[in-house]
Amino acid sequence: MRLLVSPRDVEEAKSAVEGGADIIDVKNPKEGSLGANFPWIIREIRRVVPKDIPLSATIGDFCFKPGTASLAALGAVTSGADYIKIGLYGITTKDEAIDMVYSVSRSIKEYDHDKKVVIAAYSDFERIGSISPLLLPEICTGYDVDVVMVDTGIKDGRSTLEFMPIDTIKTFINKSHSNGFEVAIAGSLNAEDIERLTSLDPDIIGVRGIVCGGDRNADIDKNLVKALKECVS
Repeated sequence: MRLLVSPRDVEEAKSAVEGGADIIDVKNPKEGSLGANFPWIIREIRRVVPKDIPLSATIGDFCFKPGTASLAALGAVTSGADYIKIGLYGITTKDEAIDMVYSVSRSIKEYDHDKKVVIAAYSDFERIGSISPLLLPEICTGYDVDVVMVDTGIKDGRSTLEFMPIDTIKTFINKSHSNGFEVAIAGSLNAEDIERLTSLDPDIIGVRGIVCGGDRNADIDKNLVKALKECVS
């Protein structure tokens, strides 16, 4: 199981690397759960992160704008990201989701087929009016998606496990693996959540708040990253 840590700037990225993060995931918390950062920030972070550590970049919590999303995805790829992650935040139907997945994946894979496409839905989908993450394995099949992910859409301290029972998460992981996808679980996870999730064998655990001392708007602490890395290894 790999630990993904989400810095917002170069100094936080250095702290995440020093703490032992397996994947550095560039995001901008000011713009939401999967808020997009600037191309120059992605490039700056890529320059300071060792080449053997993959760089991920979020491109936003999207409504139904497949053209805009595909351009944003291409921008993240050309800025140096290895994993490109989009959240289907304002997507309310399977048809809309498929159009988004197709457009984003095609944009990425036509540029570089080795880059990884990450499609995220939200454990609190009912309160944001979005699609259920349980639909992702079906929606993403056949569109060159590499990773399916669950996060929380509203960052108010409530974790993914408050909205998805552990058995439901297990079903999501097993179905996703059966369909050939890697699985990432995130969403205001605390230490107890992560301990429970390890037994389910997701491929990636994604964090920010827990390695910022519980406040996702604070700075990443390399010692907290190190302690968490020891727990998930």
